[in-house]
Amino acid sequence: MPVFFASTAPPARRRVLLVAATLLLAVPAAQAQRVSARDKAKVDVIEQRMAAAEKRYTDALVLVANADPKGSAEGDAALEDMEDVIDACIGQKGCQVGTLLSTYKRLLKRQADASGEDVADEAGDTLEADPDHVGPLVADVPEAARAAALLNDHRHAFDDMVEYNPAIQAGIRRWLTDMRPALLTSYENYMNLRAVMWPEWEKRGLPEALLFGIMAKESNGRVHASSRVGAAGLMQFMPATGRRFGLGPDGTGFDTRFDPRSAAEASAAYMNERMGQLNRNIELALAAYNGGEGRALRVFNQSAGQGFWTDSVYSQFPGETKDYVPMVIAAAWIFLHPQQYGVEFPKVNAQPATIRLAKSTTIYELTICLGSAGTRDGYMRALRNLNPRYEADGWIPAGTTLNATTRIAGLYNRHCVNGPRADLARALITADLNAAIKRPGAAYSGSVAVGDVQAMQAAAAAAPPRPVQRPATRTHKVVKGDTLGRISTRFQCQLPTLARANGLRAPAYAIRPGQVLKLEGCRR
Repeated sequence: MPVFFASTAPPARRRVLLVAATLLLAVPAAQAQRVSARDKAKVDVIEQRMAAAEKRYTDALVLVANADPKGSAEGDAALEDMEDVIDACIGQKGCQVGTLLSTYKRLLKRQADASGEDVADEAGDTLEADPDHVGPLVADVPEAARAAALLNDHRHAFDDMVEYNPAIQAGIRRWLTDMRPALLTSYENYMNLRAVMWPEWEKRGLPEALLFGIMAKESNGRVHASSRVGAAGLMQFMPATGRRFGLGPDGTGFDTRFDPRSAAEASAAYMNERMGQLNRNIELALAAYNGGEGRALRVFNQSAGQGFWTDSVYSQFPGETKDYVPMVIAAAWIFLHPQQYGVEFPKVNAQPATIRLAKSTTIYELTICLGSAGTRDGYMRALRNLNPRYEADGWIPAGTTLNATTRIAGLYNRHCVNGPRADLARALITADLNAAIKRPGAAYSGSVAVGDVQAMQAAAAAAPPRPVQRPATRTHKVVKGDTLGRISTRFQCQLPTLARANGLRAPAYAIRPGQVLKLEGCRR
């Protein structure tokens, strides 16, 4: 099976590397001995186009540095201009592709300066290019080799490993029509998790497109997805299969099937094991992933190595698997060829970062105060996916470090530590539905605007105190859908006190239906 690569660099820099690799590989074919005046004029035009594209890209970097949303699109457009120039140069007699390499060297340096990183090889040396020594350069510069391999993956290798047939076309049709929202959501979720998931597949030589296709079909990129038969997590591992590959309860009440990195590592190991048994056949490996590895191996052995689409093989799998295999491949195909199908995937700023909480909070509260700048649906799904151990409504202590992105971290410091939006989020998250019910004899505190926390506190202080009557210790029987966070909110409990009274450990606070909890530290 071919080894697949993908750069972990930012998208703009990755595209520069891809085009630079194309230049390096194309130089020998573009050399010319003698050039007519007419050809020289055409070469001059090509070089002018390259200079204009470089300026356009430089201007785009300024926009990006100023947080202008137009910067990313302008940068991509400039790189596309450069790709067109390269194509024209390769086809033009007398155009020396090597002379254009200096443009890419400048772009790589600008990208490195903008990100505060060096564009370096694995030995720590900055990527350089010598047009007079093109052959050795490609072999000696790991980044160029990686970029060239990625280019090959996106245009040839995965496409050649699967069969593009009417079943795949039907799957693509479904993803592009009624399932298009799910496809775009899956992509956005994947990009927020890519930094922890893709390396586990990359180092095992598996294609990224396949990882995306499986995740999109299994869970739409929702970390906490679960099925009625017990499959769980992004990659929907069953309990027994998960245990075989190191997934399951970790002793703290958390099931590592919900952990993105662990699920990615286990799924890569599982797919490599299936590929080894099934002659590197992706369709059969996917059939095993969905329909059972025992069935897939038996069918493979009985069919003398025939492929999934052979009638005698295809007919032995259940309907769910017959649907699953082409849908995964269809999602992977669109992932590699979005422009061909008119798909514009969301641009996701997913540079990993962490947040150290300045005060206790919940993911619900963070979702409110972060807002939705730069995203379609806000940041709740990203926060939950990056921090699967925490319930959305469970209180997280101050000082806790949460996984996030640079954008989320910036919004947190701006809007969630203090200020009007932070106050509003706290007021909304602690609002008590029962306080809206008017009871005879209760004092009326007047109308208070939502979010006016000071007015709320003043009104509460002015109201005559009411005696609180409650037994010393009460209990609550857990029902389906309960979490400790919801219970603490409902009964106005201090979450740490409630957890300690019932022997529950942070951060999962795992409870089960039918369990009886002592309501210590509760006001209601």
